[in-house]
Amino acid sequence: MMPDAATPLFPLTTVLYPQGILNLQIFEVRYLDLMKKCLRDGTPFGVVSLLDGTEVRRPEEKVQLAKIGTLVKIDQHDFVTPTLMEISTIGTLRFKLQSATQEKNGLWVGEIQTLPADPVIEIPDHLQGAANALAELIESIDDKGISEQQRPFRKPYRLMDCGWVANRWCELLPLDKPTKLQLLALDNPLLRLELIDDTLQAQGLIGPQ
Repeated sequence: MMPDAATPLFPLTTVLYPQGILNLQIFEVRYLDLMKKCLRDGTPFGVVSLLDGTEVRRPEEKVQLAKIGTLVKIDQHDFVTPTLMEISTIGTLRFKLQSATQEKNGLWVGEIQTLPADPVIEIPDHLQGAANALAELIESIDDKGISEQQRPFRKPYRLMDCGWVANRWCELLPLDKPTKLQLLALDNPLLRLELIDDTLQAQGLIGPQ
């Protein structure tokens, strides 16, 4: 697969997965300009995790970006003020970061290689506990009357799909960043869910199947 054209990057301390929801407050000029361009052209940008450095630009700061990230599309946006924008984004495809450069305004741009979407794999019986626990969590959110915009994930809830269930637990569990990145890099969603299932059992969140 050939690398994609240069893609604007948004370095963050978090790790985002496909179909994940990421809400951001945009106030830096470089990112306000980027969001306006993405909205105008209907183009995505890449969310990539910071291994070194901070989210707000600092002069002479050392920045190191992870080699795996997720493209996102803007789902909702609101200009709170002319210099403050609130957006809600949804993760789409994973990508490998081949190289990255920083422009004069501080915006990072990367040469990326997009990765195929996870194949849909039905959850096997021995991993059903992870899906059941996630369904119970969703039910508890429903009972609390939490609005769609405030929920950690959006419909449709694909509770029979290994990749979707694994990705939601990857976002919810208090895993360290290297572990989250390793799970994001896995091309096999069944293996990703198996590792998550082990973690859920180790933390006593589900019982052995």
